[in-house]
Amino acid sequence: MTKFNFEKQLSRLEEIVAKLEEEQTDLDASVKLFEEGVTLSKELSQKLETVKFKVEELKKKGAEMMTEPFDTDLAEDENGK
Repeated sequence: MTKFNFEKQLSRLEEIVAKLEEEQTDLDASVKLFEEGVTLSKELSQKLETVKFKVEELKKKGAEMMTEPFDTDLAEDENGK
């Protein structure tokens, strides 16, 4: 299966669900769609967990960051000096 970004994978999963809900989809096609849907669902869940972890880490780092006063001696004046 080709790797897609999160949005494309989610869109494909929604397509699969819609096709599975159609009564005219035959059994063999339904099984293949279901298998693809399960695979996509697992990949999407893993991506969400990864993003959740990254956000939590950034929040921790942000809470630990301390601001420092701006050093006006190092700032450039109006003439760029």
